[in-house]
Amino acid sequence: MDRTGIAPASNETRVLVENGEYWLNNKGDLAILDVSVRRLTRQWPSARVGVLTFAPGLLRAYEPAVEPICYQRGGDWPRRSPRRLTGRRVPELTGPLFNAWDAATALPGRVARRLQPAHRSVDRTGSGRADRERPALRREGGRLPNALADATAVIAIGGGYLTDVDRFQTERTLDLLGYATTHGIPAFLIGQGIGPLGDEALLRHAADVLPLVDLIALREGLRGPDLLRRLGVPADRVIVTGDDAVELGYTVRPRELGNDIGVCLRVADYSPVDTRMRTALAAAVQSLAAERSAALVPLIISEHAAEDRRATLPLLAGSAATAAPLGRFASARSLCRQVGRCRVVVTGAYHNAVFALSQGIPVVGMSTSQYYDDKFNGLAAMFGDGLDLVRLDGEDVEDRLRRSVERMWHEAPRLRASLLDAAAHQVLASRAVFDRIVGIVDGKVSRQPTNDPPSPPTCRL
Repeated sequence: MDRTGIAPASNETRVLVENGEYWLNNKGDLAILDVSVRRLTRQWPSARVGVLTFAPGLLRAYEPAVEPICYQRGGDWPRRSPRRLTGRRVPELTGPLFNAWDAATALPGRVARRLQPAHRSVDRTGSGRADRERPALRREGGRLPNALADATAVIAIGGGYLTDVDRFQTERTLDLLGYATTHGIPAFLIGQGIGPLGDEALLRHAADVLPLVDLIALREGLRGPDLLRRLGVPADRVIVTGDDAVELGYTVRPRELGNDIGVCLRVADYSPVDTRMRTALAAAVQSLAAERSAALVPLIISEHAAEDRRATLPLLAGSAATAAPLGRFASARSLCRQVGRCRVVVTGAYHNAVFALSQGIPVVGMSTSQYYDDKFNGLAAMFGDGLDLVRLDGEDVEDRLRRSVERMWHEAPRLRASLLDAAAHQVLASRAVFDRIVGIVDGKVSRQPTNDPPSPPTCRL
């Protein structure tokens, strides 16, 4: 009998999904969730798929086929598995109501946690565990969701959250995977962008956990494989597939290149951009759009504190032709289609670049940090010549940005076929890894290392 008081069927499959962004504020994470849920429900039509979240109502709006595992309320499986729905609701209409309800119901828990002292374990092993809470289930006084104990498999879906920049989420994910591996539950990471990771405590934690995970699929091959090797992860448990969100972009790709310029600026603690740089960026994109009779299209990825809106929309103010931004609760699929109207995308947000490249559209990436240097360089290595990285520092930012956008505008028709080929290859590689995961969970593929990489793709697009 599970902790909800219901005895699960002996053959019932329960997949617990770690999605890395519990408030559902990021269109990149929503795209990965969209692709992952479709794959899970296609492979296991009768399975219960639980997604860890702080926003159960909003999750139901975006993904009605899954069950919210409410992290803040103990993280139990719901008492009843919802009837599987075949379509999506309209989050643009229902999102505001669900989001307000989720925020209101979460508030008392937030206040209570701030008033409670943190409980830390004492490190008696020398393994470096003293600086984090003991990984235990919520019912045992820990932070891990109770649903973990009854999970058939744990899958941490793609994202860039295993990094120094997001320490809390890194610790939470590693504790989740650590519990699974020590309790015999198959555990997987897919579509991951790991690093930069230099904090000694996080490195020790990762070295404790990641070598025991069944399979790790990476979205890039420049940094991740070497980091995992140094952490002691066996090479035959690591494969580079590309970002799982590539499949969503590739699926909605237009037949022809558009004629607009997509723009997104990310300004955050981990991506600082000063006023002088913003002024130079605005001047560059507005003059380029005017010269080419192109509209500027705002592409909002992160709705966390409206950070992308607050940084991007002022850049477009006063432009002769500007598309309206999508609403706060627009789906990732809608944003992908918005990207598809562009000939070039200029972005400081990683997943806009994923959406563009996977539709055959070249990208100018903007960075002010090692974190984003790694993100964009890793993505460029997966797609070839379709991405230029421009650092937003120095005295000649406007000129460098103009030259880069002009080159990509000119090269866009030539690059399109090779970018789409690269996207198709990544989709097949990602699906092949997912098929391997299904085989492991179903007992058809050995969980033991084989010294061979996963089988090559056999499916067709």
